[in-house]
Amino acid sequence: MLKRTFMAVSTAALLSGLGVPVFAETPFDGPTTGPAAAEGKSIVVVAGDLKNGGILGVTNGVQEAVEAIGWELRILDGAGSIQGRTAAIGQAMALRPDGIIINGFDAVEQQAALEGVVSASIPIVAWHSGPKIGCDAPGGIFANVSTDAMTVSEVAAKWAMEEGGSNVGAVIFTDSTYQIAIDKADRIKETIEAMGGTVLEYVDTPIADTSSRMGPLTTSLLQKYGDQWTHALAINDLYFDFMGPALASAGIKSVDGPQAGSAGDGSEAAFQRIRSGNYQAITVAEPLNLQGWQLVDELNRAIQGEACSGYVTTPALVTKDGLEKLGDSNQFDPDSPYRQAYQAIWGN
Repeated sequence: MLKRTFMAVSTAALLSGLGVPVFAETPFDGPTTGPAAAEGKSIVVVAGDLKNGGILGVTNGVQEAVEAIGWELRILDGAGSIQGRTAAIGQAMALRPDGIIINGFDAVEQQAALEGVVSASIPIVAWHSGPKIGCDAPGGIFANVSTDAMTVSEVAAKWAMEEGGSNVGAVIFTDSTYQIAIDKADRIKETIEAMGGTVLEYVDTPIADTSSRMGPLTTSLLQKYGDQWTHALAINDLYFDFMGPALASAGIKSVDGPQAGSAGDGSEAAFQRIRSGNYQAITVAEPLNLQGWQLVDELNRAIQGEACSGYVTTPALVTKDGLEKLGDSNQFDPDSPYRQAYQAIWGN
């Protein structure tokens, strides 16, 4: 387990006041009171796409928390398509669960399906379901768990400006399928331009299609901008799973090509790339496992008619320098006693 967040000293100074911790070896800053564990409950996670490292990390956290609280769990994978997610919600409804977690897709996309869940009086909590985080999110969602997406975007953009100075020429990758992705990309663009950098292009390409699209896109952008393209910024690490091979095929070393930074989520693959200096320089990571525990706690509150906790977790800037000093874990898991805190609330 990592003992601190992964922020290089110079970047920590740059980001002071943004709420990103310099050290994560702190007491748990989440809820300390709430209802004891409801007994004998069965819940379903509807995952947007389990190939997405953020969604998978949260799902793993939910599994761990469900075992601790003593519930039954089913996981359904939407497999990266709108139709797949609609079908998964239908399957979840057929299981007659006590609660549903929607994990990593926009509630607006599935409005009709979620209206059916609400009509059936099944509580819903979510991870990254839209731009409103916290309690009473749209779509009948009791709580939408996330870090502050705008802070995450600012952190990524300010890293690029500190790293590249006034010569920054950025390409931003987003996915207009999700309103939160548009909002994050817009904030990255605004921040870079306000600090004197240049946004060369704003690329809208679906996260689910990155495996087929990022190679040709990378080649096209290299031909179009050449050395002007200094930084690649994306709203998710998954884009960079497929950019590196295209750069390598073009004979461009990681150190010489556009420096890649992600405004979320902190996937295992991203950590490995950052650690090895392999076509990704930073990610702004969310505490995915902790958020899985938070989802289970919020659902326990919803099932029992209690109030949402209102807790918002804090992200961390992950850099190679930080990772070289800290262990070998490939996940941002804050060294705080959140597991013990939630189990104390639940009475186990």
